[in-house]
Amino acid sequence: MRHELLRATVAFCVCAMSGPAIAQDGGLSGPTSVAADLSPGDGLTDPQFRSDFPRNVLPGFHSWKDGLVERGVKLGFDYLALGQWSDSDLGVGESSGGIARFFGTIDAGTGNSFTFKIENRHAYSTVAPQFFGFESGALSITGTAFNDSDTLLTNLFWTYREPEGRFTLQAGQIDVTDFLDVYGLVSPYTAFQNLAFNTNPTINAPNPGLGLAAGVGLGPNLYAVASIVDANGDASEPDTSVFEQGETFKSLEIGYTSGRDRVYFDNLHLTVWQSDKSEEQGRAEDHGAAISAAWFIGNAWMPFLRYGVSEGTAALYQRSFSTGVGWYGRNTDLAGLGLNWAEAKGFDETQFTAEAFYRFSLSPGFQITPSVQYIAKPLLAPDQDDLIIVGLRGRILF
Repeated sequence: MRHELLRATVAFCVCAMSGPAIAQDGGLSGPTSVAADLSPGDGLTDPQFRSDFPRNVLPGFHSWKDGLVERGVKLGFDYLALGQWSDSDLGVGESSGGIARFFGTIDAGTGNSFTFKIENRHAYSTVAPQFFGFESGALSITGTAFNDSDTLLTNLFWTYREPEGRFTLQAGQIDVTDFLDVYGLVSPYTAFQNLAFNTNPTINAPNPGLGLAAGVGLGPNLYAVASIVDANGDASEPDTSVFEQGETFKSLEIGYTSGRDRVYFDNLHLTVWQSDKSEEQGRAEDHGAAISAAWFIGNAWMPFLRYGVSEGTAALYQRSFSTGVGWYGRNTDLAGLGLNWAEAKGFDETQFTAEAFYRFSLSPGFQITPSVQYIAKPLLAPDQDDLIIVGLRGRILF
């Protein structure tokens, strides 16, 4: 079965190469990708900031970077910090951590390019923000990506983009959350912090590992994205064990978008996925499906509806429904409100989560984001009616 799925994925990639043009990146560059990180302002038109910090304090460094762009090399450096505080009677009551990232792309010509991203994720406190929800009594990841995994190689892959934009191929060290079930507010670095509003929490998405992905055009507004990657990926110790173990994660997404440059702004899609079991990892086979609808109205409002269901053996939730809205203000300030209902395997009750945030874009490379999360009937603390988690995130991009 595993080899049949692999052959089917490769055949899908090859047969669709003659499809019509779609998004210029083949639908493989969502809001958390290197391509997005190299485009300040969430890919929107350039805002008119009064401040150009930190570029104005490091003019020589940025001139050097600008010179590299002329040679086909784009580099980015950023640092993010997150602090969270809870009113729960459980746990330590506070959590904080940071992420340092170095990323870039190299244009090799004739549609070929290389992408890399190296990260260092660290905790300032005894509990990293990614696990703070569990510590506070909720079955919830309240600080997505802010863990203490130390140094990670999250991206190192080759991309081929067909000159007419009809298909894109990627191969190498891939993070499927860069393109899997994405929408405009999916990034934990620039938008919502709770996993309920990031990549669907019913999807057992693996950590970055070796894999193959393809995006193809199926019509003027239709696209498809398929992937097959190492289900046991470990970005802290990249290896080639997938060729020996053959345990993979597969996904297929079919979607509709309004235009070539609007893949994750205006998007309706269906995603199906399957992950092999692993005796060594103690993980059962898992599979599921997710649907997502998000539309950018007037380049200001982005309402969204997202639902997912899985076998629930390894994913965080067995069923999840999220809805909400994002609003872009002056100079790409961003406000968001999200509501989520989730059902987890082994629990009789459901858990409700709400998150609200406001991202102050003080300059193209400097953002401050206060947030508040409310969780009713936290599943890991049945004697507790609810809990509130207040957060503050900062990001500086060099």
